[in-house]
Amino acid sequence: MLEVEIAGIKMKNPVMLASGICDLTKRSMERFSSAGAIVTKSVGIEERKGYKNPVFCETECGILNAIGLSNPGVDEYIKEIHEIKVDNLIASIFGKDENEFYNVAKKFSLYVKAIEMNMSCPHAKKVGMEYPLDEISFAVEHVKKTGKPVFVKLGMENILERAEKAIEGGADAIVAINSIRAMKICIDVGKPILGNKIGGYSGKGIKPIGVRCVYEISQNFDVPVIGVGGIMNAEDVIEYMMAGANVVQIGSLVYYEEEPFTRICKNLEEWLDKNGYSSINDIVGVALKR
Repeated sequence: MLEVEIAGIKMKNPVMLASGICDLTKRSMERFSSAGAIVTKSVGIEERKGYKNPVFCETECGILNAIGLSNPGVDEYIKEIHEIKVDNLIASIFGKDENEFYNVAKKFSLYVKAIEMNMSCPHAKKVGMEYPLDEISFAVEHVKKTGKPVFVKLGMENILERAEKAIEGGADAIVAINSIRAMKICIDVGKPILGNKIGGYSGKGIKPIGVRCVYEISQNFDVPVIGVGGIMNAEDVIEYMMAGANVVQIGSLVYYEEEPFTRICKNLEEWLDKNGYSSINDIVGVALKR
């Protein structure tokens, strides 16, 4: 009932662990074996220290973070994950140009089912959302040379233009959306809370934006879409899939709930059965036809 396939990858359910939360170590990722796939932390060609503390704070309707893409570098990270026991490990990578993207992807290619190109981090300088529009397709073409399916993660900014460039480069799926550029100020001292001042906003507050982006991508392009942003329950998964998402990712919810995947999948099956669906694939894009 919940089995899906994207870019040739078969998944037992349509719910992935998103990049950026509980995915630094082999042990932390193996906790989420009930997910259909696991996306690693975003990893670059070399170690990156990230920003000074504080790098994280809660808001009324979500979470702000400005970690700065801190990671140990691809060679060290592979030592952590090369014997991991999870279904469908996907590597999230970033780079400042097409050569960096390719070199990181090539190192990962022996250990993962697919590559997710993070081209939308809202607070990392010179990478992420600052990646030049006219160079996106070239970078995707380079990563495609690894022979692995390539997913491109985009933010809400100029998403249709950037999606078009990613698809021109051969993207096998678009991941939408990343966290949203935002900030929070401590009024007691009159200064931004985060060490970097500006961070990425995630959590339930961004779900309507994510749903809209998935809908518009699905409306304009013939490409699989992975929906992410603010998913808290089975109903949110259904909404994203009706907007056109083939599968989804969950991130911030893991901060509040130790293992939400089993609960959500159980509730998805109950909803599908109650509403007369034999497969979750039958709800994909329903809202696009109305």
